[in-house]
Amino acid sequence: MSDAGPSSPVPPPADPQAIRACLTQLVAAEFDAEWDIVLEQAKQAKDLTPIHELLRKWRSIAYTELTDPGSYFMLLAKATRRLATGEEPEGSLSGEEIKVRLIERLGR
Repeated sequence: MSDAGPSSPVPPPADPQAIRACLTQLVAAEFDAEWDIVLEQAKQAKDLTPIHELLRKWRSIAYTELTDPGSYFMLLAKATRRLATGEEPEGSLSGEEIKVRLIERLGR
């Protein structure tokens, strides 16, 4: 008998159906809208790269939604607030602060 308990979520495969299965109805509607746009772009360009990029992006979003439900719309709300007010979210770093930290980390 195992005491492992419930297993931790894992990222879904890079497959549209598997990704959608991880999303709420509202977030799945966002995925569907973007999926339709990217499919049309890929069809016109005869290039699957945008589809692979979309699946990679949404695979990450789906996993985040599994581990932190509601995070997709919380992120959109923060971005909308930031764009509307121009204010940095609490705890965020400026571009210059990020650059300094990267330089320090890289030892340059």
